[in-house]
Amino acid sequence: MRLTRATLAVAVGALAPALLLSAPSFAAAPAPSTAAAVVAPETGSPYDDMDADDLRVAIARTLADPDSGRRVVQEANELLDDGTVEEMRAWLETGYPLAQAEDDRVAIVRLLADPDSGRRVIQEVHELLDNNIAADIRAWLETGYPLAQAEDDRVAIVRLLADPDSSSALRAAANAVLDDGTPEALRHFLEVGQYEVGS
Repeated sequence: MRLTRATLAVAVGALAPALLLSAPSFAAAPAPSTAAAVVAPETGSPYDDMDADDLRVAIARTLADPDSGRRVVQEANELLDDGTVEEMRAWLETGYPLAQAEDDRVAIVRLLADPDSGRRVIQEVHELLDNNIAADIRAWLETGYPLAQAEDDRVAIVRLLADPDSSSALRAAANAVLDDGTPEALRHFLEVGQYEVGS
């Protein structure tokens, strides 16, 4: 019995290094779910599963968007004419944002040449061009520009009130629109309403 135990002890001692090297190390290995989360993060695109027809519909929607400028419209039309599935998918994922960013820059540069652009609009456009961040330009065109234009419109209407040549009817209409205060009302008054007021 002693011999058998001694023999087993020797055998186990001799095999231990081989067993340790060949066996999986459960303590050192991360849990499968953690490893999967680290190694394979989710990087899908909403366009990955679209077929050719769905991709064409997505591109056609960019043409219907009033914010789409010349470059977006040109590239979208070219893809609808003869773009492959891979080209349409790549454009929607990366080409469209680049084209939209270029169109947005053109739009804000045009505001600098617009005689209706006031001091605040011009100041904010210069800041946007200095920073040149596409997401900031897009956000400003959607929300910042109407607010800046409304402030400039208020200034223009107050100047009408201060003009000694303004009639009492024009002053009353100007005060009424300032009381309303909505950006749409201010813009409409400057573009149309002031010219409809009787002298």
